[in-house]
Amino acid sequence: MAEQKNVIAVVGATGAQGGGLVRAILADRDGPFRARALTRNPDSEKGKALAAAGAEVVGADLDDERSLERAFAGAYGAFCLTNFWEHFSPEKEVAQAANMAKAAKAAKVQHVIWSTLEDTRRWVPLSDDRMPTLQGKYKVPHFDAKGEADELFRREGVPTTLLLTSFYWDNFIHFGSGPQRMPDGSLALVFPMDDRKLPAIAVDDIGKAAYAVFKRGKEFIGKTVGIAGDHLSGAEMADAMSRALGQKIGYANVPPDVYRGFGFPGADDLGNMFQFKRDFNDDFRGARDLGFARSLVPDMQTFEQWLARHKSEIPIPA
Repeated sequence: MAEQKNVIAVVGATGAQGGGLVRAILADRDGPFRARALTRNPDSEKGKALAAAGAEVVGADLDDERSLERAFAGAYGAFCLTNFWEHFSPEKEVAQAANMAKAAKAAKVQHVIWSTLEDTRRWVPLSDDRMPTLQGKYKVPHFDAKGEADELFRREGVPTTLLLTSFYWDNFIHFGSGPQRMPDGSLALVFPMDDRKLPAIAVDDIGKAAYAVFKRGKEFIGKTVGIAGDHLSGAEMADAMSRALGQKIGYANVPPDVYRGFGFPGADDLGNMFQFKRDFNDDFRGARDLGFARSLVPDMQTFEQWLARHKSEIPIPA
């Protein structure tokens, strides 16, 4: 019976990662969990759609610890994440993570998955001028704050799995990372990665991986789990996209300094991010083993499989 199932409280349920987890729970009708979707506005169109699909939808605000305590009450598990791109504040991310960790402890949640990333300052200290220091105390703000916040869950004694995610292929659709029109009129993917390989994933598969971790119970508590669907170079991604779209997409490798200077919001952060992934490629890829990821999600999509489903959604500039 549905009422006997353990509850997974999902932060960011109307977003990419959280939405994928809610869909994974709802799709497994005979599974052990039911989804409690947390959103600031349960009456939004996305909130109503989740309720119609069978999720319990509750209001919660990451800036309000008490609202999180109420939303986590009675839950077996909680999927926790922050969205840097909503506010561009690493300090806010750390504060929100602290609120989630404290709320999970107060609610006696038995298993938390914290969607995190590396604190790049472990590899590139602030004194290292190979890449600029941003916002006074970060190298890659949207990575570093999440990595810094790992300790908050440990400090509260919350049973936690750290989930290391990867670049979303969905960024080619929604985040402006898709093909760019070059000065000579050609199309190219533009990354400062040289020939290094970029671990990446379909965002829906992050939700499936999180669901698999919850289903495996205590096995992954206290562990770090890294996931990716493919490790591909810029040239390999461009070739796959060319085949899928039926038109030539090149790969334009640019220096990180050039990428940082592109001027769009967060360009400096992303320039540093790609430089980190390039310069410490073995470490970054090593934390995201493809065989292990597929042991969690046997139907984890490859890039070609993702392209077959989403190629028509990738915007091509005029």
